Amino acid sequence: MPFRIKAIFFLLLATLPIAALAQTANLNAPFLEDYLRRQQLIGKFDKHFSFNLRPLTPNMDDLDEALTKNGSIYGKLYGYNDRQVFDNGKLVVKPMPIFFKSQFNSKYAFGINDGAMIPNKGLQVLLSGGVYLKYGGLTVQFQPELISAQNKDFIGFPDKTNGYHYMDYYEWLNTSDIPERFGTGSYTKFLPGQSSIKYSYRGFSAGISTENIWWGPGKRNSLLMSNNAPGFFHATIETKKPIKTNIGHFEGQLISGRLQNSGYLPPNAGLIYKNTPAYIPKRDEDWRYLSGITVSYQPKWVPGLSVGYSSVSQMYHNDMDSFGDYLPIFNGEKGPKNIENPDRDQRNQFSSGYFRWMSHGGLFEFYGEYGSNGNSRQLRDFLVNPDLNRAFTFGFSNLIPLRKEDAYIQISSEMTQTGQTVRDAIISYNSWYTHPYVRHGYTHLGQVLGAGNGPGSNVIFVEASYVHNYNKIGLQVERIVYNNDYYYKTYEIIKDWRRKYIDLTPSLVADWKLDNFLLSGKLQYIHTLNYKWYLENSPSQYFVAGWDRTNFLAQVSLMYLFE
Repeated sequence: MPFRIKAIFFLLLATLPIAALAQTANLNAPFLEDYLRRQQLIGKFDKHFSFNLRPLTPNMDDLDEALTKNGSIYGKLYGYNDRQVFDNGKLVVKPMPIFFKSQFNSKYAFGINDGAMIPNKGLQVLLSGGVYLKYGGLTVQFQPELISAQNKDFIGFPDKTNGYHYMDYYEWLNTSDIPERFGTGSYTKFLPGQSSIKYSYRGFSAGISTENIWWGPGKRNSLLMSNNAPGFFHATIETKKPIKTNIGHFEGQLISGRLQNSGYLPPNAGLIYKNTPAYIPKRDEDWRYLSGITVSYQPKWVPGLSVGYSSVSQMYHNDMDSFGDYLPIFNGEKGPKNIENPDRDQRNQFSSGYFRWMSHGGLFEFYGEYGSNGNSRQLRDFLVNPDLNRAFTFGFSNLIPLRKEDAYIQISSEMTQTGQTVRDAIISYNSWYTHPYVRHGYTHLGQVLGAGNGPGSNVIFVEASYVHNYNKIGLQVERIVYNNDYYYKTYEIIKDWRRKYIDLTPSLVADWKLDNFLLSGKLQYIHTLNYKWYLENSPSQYFVAGWDRTNFLAQVSLMYLFE
């Protein structure tokens, strides 16, 4: 973020009186959004919010009266208080919730959808707080984040592996900016976090922000925008709530932003194999410009259904030389792939279509998202081969009522695939979140903006939990197959399943409310099969297992809500 804008945020914090309305729901505190999503299925939250565009900005009118009573979570977050209103009711200032999050990995880096946090071995903590101001249609949300991580050394991609395999692996490292480790020592950053300055009018809003964005209906993964990476600086025009029309409700957002590079090298960057250097330097001196649009529509004739479309495009700032480069989302320059088009090829573009159907009060939802890597394909080509350069997410949630009032068993599942099935895409290293020209890939500060497990990964997630009002306790199980594109390109010829790099991760999770405190915790056991695709055969043994490892993750979040 430019220094002058940072200075404005700090000036506002220093000059505004701290008093004790609606700010956005912090994406890095997912227990708030999960609670709202459950309440919508129960029938106590506005059915017109699609959850396809987040963070949400609900008002008290969007919530059932039972959720807004004194002492409730959302009463404290979005309620008015006479002591908070100044200047004849025009000026409102309130403190943002204080948010603390800690995470510990015992053996190696693990974790996604954690915002400013990094893949890290050891302990890391995130601290956030700030103020919210509203004067007429102008709102200022100042919520910076301080992140500190031990960032201990750990064994990554083995140096002693076959040189050919390492060179193949570097085809992905050279087309994306996803460091294995963020430097060689402890890591500390102070970021603007979930901050924004916006002006709102009749359900629309425009301004600047560094908040995390989530596009699409997924709960665990999003193909284009999620909270896996830190929020990036962007200008935005958006809907603050569903806009009612004669044919249904609409939500949408148009953004243009700045993506930054991590500045860290991939592992063993000095490797030379057969007189060929493995690492090809990237344009680290140049930042990337990102533009994007998403539109979600709920037809009035089909209650509970929402459908939408998202598109993003990024390119290096120094390559921008026309107006079309600032809004290339409206210009995919469609045409045959075998015809050279320099303007098209220097852009990294993604698009996706999505849907969500939920039964308001019926305790069930089903959703999906299907994306394409590259916006230049003609419709005929897509219809002939829709599997080329595709990714998708599908999921559902179901609440089973219990005898106790407001108590349910929640069953959820989600499947995400960014791994390719078309051989042409695998052989050409054309994976999701990588790009041959924009070689930092679809990343910001070293982390993927979409599905957190990265290029070529396939994930199945299942959860069963007991929920009562806000409180929740449950079991989650996840199976993660990492970069299947690399596996099929490098190891498929030997037909050896021991080379697949897989995590099996059972977890215990809990969310609990204690007065003004919201607690959330996770205890996770990560059993890794064939870590980093590594296998060392022994001439004296017929069968040698792949390199299996285990890791433990502990995570605790604490949020304090001001009265």
